[in-house]
Order: sequence, then structure tokens, then C-alpha cells
Amino acid sequence: MRRLLLLSSLLFLPSLLCGADTFLVLPLFDLSTSQNLDWIGDSVAEAVSEALTDEGVLVVDREDLKEACRRLSLRPYARLTKASVIKIAETVDATRVMYGSFEFHPVVGALNESKGTLSFSARILNLKQMKTGEEIVELGALEDVAALQTRIAWQALKQASPRSATTEEEFLRNRPKVRLDAMESYVRGLGAASIEQKIALFTKAANMAPDFMPPSFQLGLLYWNREEYRAAIEWLNKVKPPDPRFHHAAFLLGLCRFHTADYAGAQAAFQTVADAVPLNEVFNDLGAAQLRRELPEAVENFRKALAGDNSDPVYHFNLGYALWRQRDFDAAAASFRSALERNPSDTVATYMLDLCVQKSAPRPGDSRTTDLERIKENYEERAYRQLKAELGSAATPK
Repeated sequence: MRRLLLLSSLLFLPSLLCGADTFLVLPLFDLSTSQNLDWIGDSVAEAVSEALTDEGVLVVDREDLKEACRRLSLRPYARLTKASVIKIAETVDATRVMYGSFEFHPVVGALNESKGTLSFSARILNLKQMKTGEEIVELGALEDVAALQTRIAWQALKQASPRSATTEEEFLRNRPKVRLDAMESYVRGLGAASIEQKIALFTKAANMAPDFMPPSFQLGLLYWNREEYRAAIEWLNKVKPPDPRFHHAAFLLGLCRFHTADYAGAQAAFQTVADAVPLNEVFNDLGAAQLRRELPEAVENFRKALAGDNSDPVYHFNLGYALWRQRDFDAAAASFRSALERNPSDTVATYMLDLCVQKSAPRPGDSRTTDLERIKENYEERAYRQLKAELGSAATPK
């Protein structure tokens, strides 16, 4: 158990990650003419990135890619030469990059039900060896773009992570078919310039395809960032397993419920996450919700958070506060001293330490000592799973 608790802290030890590959997935270029289908190339890149991340592969996120293209003066959706592909990959320190193109072939004839077909071609380049992998090819109807990109993602995953325990059947089952217009609205929302545009496009996608959970997650995240907690709760509640965003959504749901004083609901959400993703911040926030409910289990969860990262003053403070609430003044004082060693300017910790030294017990109605729990809002599931996969890979015979 302790090894799991330490994983998120170990992430920052370079010696463990020196052999890790970093994967860049570029949007596929549209070879078609007079078609507004650039979003499909983005959608495929998003699907592949998500599949790789689920398997613990280090993947460059879209914001880092966007910044790299800006620095290299590359226009969005510009057709890239192989030299440009390599330059982008080097800029973001990627060791492998997937790139390619797609083309739309319209159907002639009003009687045909299909709008046309899509053909995809992509390759994965290993920059360490300067070797290109087997071509990834798919062909199908425009209406089936969701299924097509899922099969592309599966082929990419097989090349990037050949030891993955995920079967093709399981992979396809966990990524259900999505209607074309909902997918387009979602992908355009990811690239929208303003928050209001994003909300409008994600809402449109979610309303058109209620079982398509990515737009609901994005809406929950946007409303959380705007501190509109009740709106965020409404959307985050829609994200269910096996969607890969489920635990992140549950963590945000816990935070929203904590901020709306639904501490039982917050505790349930954080417990769901802790059972699957034992991160320090999750145990900390679980303990905070439990302490608001005056539950003794809070102390143990604060200790779990601290075991994972002894350098964080928040974990020392919360443990000290919980122990003080239990009138364990000496142990609480030790925790507050540890918090102050790491953050000497913490005036609240100084005040609480004085109370512990004086053996001053909690007094009902004292606003200076009420609801002092400190929560964490960062969530590092991606880093946790990537490090876990890296450690597992290192332990597996080659």
C-alpha cells in the first residue's frame, strides 16, 4: 500500500523516468478540397492521445503542441513535411510521433444513403531510431468516423504499447459509437477561443448525444474553474464508468460538493477516487470532508497523504488540526511545527501551535479555529498511471 502512496511523489525522480518515451500525436491533415472537415483530424488525434494516456504512455498535451506550433510559426491544419513533424517533436521533447492524413471521397448520386467515405493513413516515427512503424490504414463511411478513429487508436496503441493487457474487444467496447454532429461540436469546442464558445459547443454536443461523456466532463471542468459549483455538479454527475475521465470527474465532484457544504457527498466522491487512484491529494481531501463531519477516520487519511509526500506543509497542517480536534495536543504540536518548518510564514499554523502548547481545547463558536481544513485542487491521475506503467515496464523482462 505504501508503494502506491509514494508513486505520485516518485514521479519527479528523473532516474526512474529516464527511459520513458514521450508520445506526440499530431492532428491528421485533410487532403480533401472544399470540405470543412479539419476537425476530423483533431478528433482522431484526441482519440489516440486518450487511448495512449489510459495505458500510461507519456503523451504531449494539446496546449503544449499548440505552443510549439506557435513558436515554429506553423499554421493550424497546415500540411506538414516530415522535417516539420520532426521539428515539432523535438520542440516538445517527444521521442515518438504519430502523423498522417485523411481524405474525404463524396458519393455521387442522390439515392446513396452515405454522405461519402473517409480514408486514413498514419505512421508512428521513432525519433530515437529514426524508424517508421507499420502504416495505420482505415477506410469507412463518414457517418462511422467514431468507429474509424477508435480502430486507428487501437492500432496506434498496439504499436506504442505492445505489452498492454487491454484486449481489442475491451478497447472497442469501452468506446461506443458517437453520432457525427455531436463529435464535431465536441472537437470544435476543444479548439474554441473563448469560454462561452466552448460552453455552447460542449452543451450542444452533450444534448445531441447524452451518452457521449467527454463534453459533460469538459462542461463540469469549465464550470468548476468559474466557481459555479452547482452547474459543475450537474455535468460531472453525468460522467460514468468506463469513461476514462470518470475518476477525475469524481474528484472534481468531491471538490464542488465540499464547496457547497455537502460533506457526505464530498466524502463519497473522494472515497470512490481513493479506492482506484491512491493519490496524496485524494486522501487529503477525503480526510478534510470526514473532519467536517467529525469522523475519526480523517486522521488516518491525513496520515496516508503525509506518507506519500512528507514535504507538503498542507498535509502536516491538516494532520495537526485533526489531532488538535481530538485533543491530542502533543502530537498536534509536532505536526504544526513540521508545517512551520516547511512554511514559516503560516500565521494560522503558528496560532494553532500556541493553542497546542497551552493545551487549549476547541471551543464551540470560535471562528478562528473553525473549518481550517485545507484541500488540494490538483489531480495527478495521469502522472500516477504513467509512472505506475513505467515502473511495471521496468520490472518486466525484455
